[in-house]
Amino acid sequence: MKTVQLNNGVEMPILGFGTYQIDDFDVCEQSVSEALDTGYRLIDTAAAYENEEAVGDAIEKSDVPREDVFVTTKLWIQDAGYESTKDAFERSLERLGLDYLDLYLIHQPFGDVHSSWRAMEDLYDEGKIRAIGVSNFYPDRLMDLIVHNDVVPAVNQIETHPFYQRTADADFLDEYDIQHESWGPFAEGQNDIFEHDVLTSIGDQYGKTAAQVTLRWLIQREIVAIPKSVHEERIAENFDVFDFELSSEDMGAISELNEGETFFIDHHDPETVKQQSETEFDT
Repeated sequence: MKTVQLNNGVEMPILGFGTYQIDDFDVCEQSVSEALDTGYRLIDTAAAYENEEAVGDAIEKSDVPREDVFVTTKLWIQDAGYESTKDAFERSLERLGLDYLDLYLIHQPFGDVHSSWRAMEDLYDEGKIRAIGVSNFYPDRLMDLIVHNDVVPAVNQIETHPFYQRTADADFLDEYDIQHESWGPFAEGQNDIFEHDVLTSIGDQYGKTAAQVTLRWLIQREIVAIPKSVHEERIAENFDVFDFELSSEDMGAISELNEGETFFIDHHDPETVKQQSETEFDT
């Protein structure tokens, strides 16, 4: 498995398995188990996904040693604040059945993120987390966090796919040595991505699908990707992306697909801030 090195020296797999919207316990556990059997070593979850227990059960039952699995979970807005962040972290750790995390992220750039970050810095210093980072932070919010705290985030997990390529964000992240991680690499099927003419025609050259081309495009941009599926054959297909390389012409053709706008959530929209901040989960 190809890895990327985070800004604190920790190695992170460049391809992982996402669990967003897999909220059925048995389905989630089975899917994560299949992913681990396939060879995935990065598993991504969140308190807000309400599936940490299923993820933890799959990891516990797997033959893969704990130290070989890179586990990410996230802090939801309702738990922002110094003490509440520490409490939420311990609850996540308990649900996962683990004694440390590989990566802990602030899930959304809302609420008292600075107090949360200082709590995460302390947990990191105590050795309970190998790396800390954020999700859904635009460059202005990242800069605000960087200049007012000691630890620069190791990762920013943001919506990134062929139709929203985040090139300016990628340049900022590179400048500050923050790893770019993609959520929603397949745009949740929008724009008919799995049958898209450009992606399928490129895939035909290599005997690969549009999904595999998309993941390979992210990998060649040095972006970590966490595709999700509950189907064993698709889980295996998404992992089979290390035996070909896209040409510069292919990469250029995909770059033309960029629409430059989010397909899902505008974090600058006041109504989004309000709605997200009022949404609570069993965290």
